[in-house]
Order: sequence, then C-alpha cells, then structure tokens
Amino acid sequence: MLVLASASPRRRELLTQAGFSFKVHPAHIPEEPNPGEEPIAYVTRLAREKAQAVFDELRATFAAPQEAVSAAPQNAASVSSQEAEGLDGESLAVLGADTTVTLDNHILGKPVDAADAARMLRLLSGRTHQVITGVALVTASSAEAAAEVTAVRFLTLSDEEISAYIATGEPMDKAGAYAIQGRAARWIPRIEGCYFNVVGLPIALVASLLESHQLPAKSPTR
Repeated sequence: MLVLASASPRRRELLTQAGFSFKVHPAHIPEEPNPGEEPIAYVTRLAREKAQAVFDELRATFAAPQEAVSAAPQNAASVSSQEAEGLDGESLAVLGADTTVTLDNHILGKPVDAADAARMLRLLSGRTHQVITGVALVTASSAEAAAEVTAVRFLTLSDEEISAYIATGEPMDKAGAYAIQGRAARWIPRIEGCYFNVVGLPIALVASLLESHQLPAKSPTR
C-alpha cells in the first residue's frame, strides 16, 4: 500500500494525475527550520520526518488488536481500519513531501497573516527565487529522500496588486505566499525546471523514487 503523508489537495491531484494508486494519511509534525539549516536540508528533513511519522503510526495500527483499531478515531482522508486489516509494515510505503520558497538562501514558508504575505510578495517582486521540494519514501527496509529545485521569475508587483491578491485568500496557505497554478500565474513569465515542483510535487522525481521500489503507476486505459 502506498500512503501519501500530506493533506495537500494539490499533491493528491498530481499523484492521481500521474496514475498512482494511494491512500492519504496526513502527518502532523513541527515545520520550523532548525537554526542555520540550509533550505534543501530543511525540506528533505521534513519530508523524511513526515513519512517516518506516518509509517510508524500505521505500522503500530497494523500491529494493534483489531478491536483497538476499530475503536480509534478516523480521519475521513486517512487509512481506515478496514484498509489496515490484514496489512503489515512489510507492505507499507509512505511518501512524504515538503515545499519551501527561498530567496538569497532565506526560507520563505507559509505566511502567518496578511502582513507577512505582503512582505513575502514584496521580496519576490521583480526577482528570481527558488522553489525547493523535498520528497521521501519510507518502507520497512529503507528511507530515501531527494529534492527538486526550480527557479521562478516574478514580474514587478505594485502595492495595489499585492493587496488585491492577498484579499483573495489564495496566498495564505502557500509557501512564499503565492500559487503558480492560481492567480499569481499572470506574474510569472518564466521558470527554469519542473513546473509541478512549484505546484508542490515534482512528479518525475517522485515517479522515479516509487518505481525504483516496485511501486509503478497504473497502466493507462483506452
């Protein structure tokens, strides 16, 4: 069973689009960078920690008596007790991911409020920044992590454009305070690298990772 350790609807859509069958079981871990932590080290660490936390949680569920599993509260998006029944850690693979935006090697996470979103967008205005996604796959036998980097160019934004964009609410749960697949697309004349990485999941990298562990996508049907 492949499990995505993320509640992100964008990651679910991309993984589905690529043809993979999976369940969703979000991870809940602190996401603050460590002091002096480099951006690539930060996102790969978080991806690995998310995948490991969900792997350990589900493996414990598989090992628990079925009565206890059935009585445990279930998130609608999570692996259910019925799906867990009969499985064990050997058949489980958990994919974790984390995306951040960096400018001058400084990490720009999700804005805490509208003022923070405006600050980030002013920093990105008229400049090229990097979007980095760390991905990790944890199984009973291994834990592998990798990262993808994409350069994104922004046009110069006016204060009025920034205010109007923040008023839509779109920036508030996005690293760097924007969504390339949303209204911010009109301000991005070019990128260098994987577009899907900027959305939140570098599909080619993920596919290589999964297929190396005998977790191929479904064959397309006509």
